[in-house]
Amino acid sequence: MTDEHARGASSGLDAARRALRELVMAATVRIHRAGVGYAIEEPGTFLGSGFFVAPNWVLTCAHVARAGEGDEVTVVYETGPGRGGAAVAGTVAATIPEHAEGAPRGNWPAPDLALVQLREPVDHDCVYVSERPAAYYGEGRVFYAGWTVMDGRLQVLDGPLSVQGTLGGWSSGVQMRLGQNDLPPGVSGGPLIDPVRGEVIGVLKSRSDRGSGGTSTGIEQLRALSVPRDGIRSEHGDLYQAVFHAHDRYHRDRQRHPDSDHLTWADVQSELQARPGRALSPDERIQLLGRLADLPPPTSTRSLLDILESLPDLPGAIPQPAPRGWRDGLGALYEGARQDGGLELVLDYAMQVMAADRPFESPGTGEAEQALWEWVRQSSEGLGLRYRRSLAQRRIELLRPRHPSGPAPLPRPRHDPPDLVPGAQGGPPNGPGPSSHHDPSRVGLEEANALGRVPRPCALLELVQRGWEPDRCDWRISVARPDGEVVRLDEAERVSLDALPGPLAPPLAEAFRQCDQPGRPAVLQVALPRTLLGLAVDTWQLRAADAPLGAERPVVVRCADRDRLLDDYGPPEKDPADAEEERREREARWRWIHAHDAQPELLDCDDGLRIPVPALSRLRGLPHGAVPILCRYGDQRFEDDGVALARIVHGGFGVALWRRWRGQRDAVCGEFHRGAGDTVAGAGSAERLPELVHELRAGLRAGRAETYWADGIALLYDDPHRPLPGSDDLLEAP
Repeated sequence: MTDEHARGASSGLDAARRALRELVMAATVRIHRAGVGYAIEEPGTFLGSGFFVAPNWVLTCAHVARAGEGDEVTVVYETGPGRGGAAVAGTVAATIPEHAEGAPRGNWPAPDLALVQLREPVDHDCVYVSERPAAYYGEGRVFYAGWTVMDGRLQVLDGPLSVQGTLGGWSSGVQMRLGQNDLPPGVSGGPLIDPVRGEVIGVLKSRSDRGSGGTSTGIEQLRALSVPRDGIRSEHGDLYQAVFHAHDRYHRDRQRHPDSDHLTWADVQSELQARPGRALSPDERIQLLGRLADLPPPTSTRSLLDILESLPDLPGAIPQPAPRGWRDGLGALYEGARQDGGLELVLDYAMQVMAADRPFESPGTGEAEQALWEWVRQSSEGLGLRYRRSLAQRRIELLRPRHPSGPAPLPRPRHDPPDLVPGAQGGPPNGPGPSSHHDPSRVGLEEANALGRVPRPCALLELVQRGWEPDRCDWRISVARPDGEVVRLDEAERVSLDALPGPLAPPLAEAFRQCDQPGRPAVLQVALPRTLLGLAVDTWQLRAADAPLGAERPVVVRCADRDRLLDDYGPPEKDPADAEEERREREARWRWIHAHDAQPELLDCDDGLRIPVPALSRLRGLPHGAVPILCRYGDQRFEDDGVALARIVHGGFGVALWRRWRGQRDAVCGEFHRGAGDTVAGAGSAERLPELVHELRAGLRAGRAETYWADGIALLYDDPHRPLPGSDDLLEAP
């Protein structure tokens, strides 16, 4: 290598190290006492450091998290370089060990780890956590990041450290002894980073009482988190699996994000020329881990060990603490394999994962298995014909019926109606189905009774935007009875949109009183013009002490000016037959998705890239079971949001799901895609969607991390057989 080439390589590594530092600093947070309010810059409320390991999850030390009052803390994170800090409430979800009985005040026994769950969803950066134990770390230098108080101000800092040995042995309870740099007060809980591989390997635990340095805990000690005694019934039933599945999906989705201006962890690891074993590049590892995280976790640690011990090329000892998740098993391959994680060994492991018993099934499990197989198939293309044939044969064997070892999938609706398909020849143009004598354009209360789906009374709120005063509206509140009668309770004119929901509170409370049943809050239907379909009605609080409406009851929106869509978005020369055709299409779609499984159709986002909603002709060509999903409502990159939703409504869809986009350019949306798709697919009939969306909103209100992907979710649920009352008695424009 010439001197010029050497200087170029050195310069590239320096740039990669600077980029790695920026990634670490962006994810490093500080922990404060709960309820600090505007005092987040006050050093007296500061407890220590931490870092984001997964969306809405912070890892820190137990002695930091428990230094406040009870289980509550405040997490302060940087929203961007030079943008200042933002505060969000957090709850200590778990500590290891659970108690510090007998320990001196301010100390906590090893491993001294705590996971803090944010009480509300926020967008932020996450570190990349190593999947191999820190005991295998072989380099002599690491670097750290954390917060401290300097000159009376809170400041973030970082620096290098040397590894001077371990405490607790190489097999369990590993702590690294660190030296050759001072660790100031406050950095406990911050990340410890391997600068060669570009990954977090530990958590700073303590500073030395004598001299420089201190200790850190290997991040693999999180494997000691308690395991559910009755088995794993869902991913979020096991805290360890929930956090690391979210971690791996985050980095996979971030790598796929084509609209980001920032380097990812995999990008930086590639520039550092790091490789997780000889078999995988950083990007290949990210993609594989993301696919593994889409699958249900192992049924137990023992079942995972059985898989690892069955691999013929893995003679080495299994690392301790024992692997617990699919990512841990992959990390074990790097260390124990004769070929340092040879590709065939990795592919054999992936095939074993596909064949493993499942503790539960989710609507996306089959698709996740197919995605993992596609990765295996593509990765094996250079490994020889005989090996590729063996993989294909094993895949065929896996396609045979297999039953999960855990609970059954999501239940279907209690009253599954018989197949009702439009047309005398059996089925809509894009969906097969048996023939039916039912007319798709007619259904009444008698038929609904016969199907076991008797309509329940519901509250109806109608808003009419005044064209000459777009910031004001007329409103009307009614009770819609099961027999189709709509009883008006109250109405008003020229109300400022900004003043809502204040004047609506009394009549809405009365409507709910007339419709609610014990344990079954009535649905609130909100009829909105297409320009207001994004109005966040579900976040309204009728009284200051109340929960948001969407957390208290199902809240759905309807399109109040559907009949005008042909005027705005129809052909230049309108044909009266178009309106009749749209009505029939709408009713046919409605009947189909209430008699068969609904199918999610993501329309406006492709791996994080905003794309236009398809043209009307393509929308009408979607299967009758399709439920449109919009990820980027509010990201007006191509067209006004009202136009996109109007096109969906005009296409004959009475059910659609979207979220109100908050506009963060680098926000990762893979969890929304996954969660929304599983919700629609797992609902069976679309009849369950209002209640499922209500449960998600209630989960957000309760701070359940598994629902954070649904922040801002909205549901169009517009029954063509329960028409809205006419608006001729509302004020007309002069």
